[in-house]
Amino acid sequence: MADDSRTGRGASQRLDRWLVFARAVKSRSLAQKLIETGAVRVNSQRTLNADRRIGAGDVLTMLLHDRLRVWRILDAGVRRGPAAEAASLYEDISPGPLPHPGDRR
Repeated sequence: MADDSRTGRGASQRLDRWLVFARAVKSRSLAQKLIETGAVRVNSQRTLNADRRIGAGDVLTMLLHDRLRVWRILDAGVRRGPAAEAASLYEDISPGPLPHPGDRR
């Protein structure tokens, strides 16, 4: 697929920029800190490099706000836009919350 710089389709992008465009974090510096702590995996491989290139089809596994998130990247972003635009960049394939040990149904 050809790269369309207006939509980001077919493009690869720095991991830290994509996290900001997808509204996972508020700034690139926060994204870089998150990545450097080892809290982000790309296709099951831990990465410590904010400049890691990612694109459509890659799967990110992250620990965000004390919750495990698994996102399949659908598209590269071009800006930090509204939440609906950000949500169109990924598919959330996170597992559901684990049942509390005291819960019996």
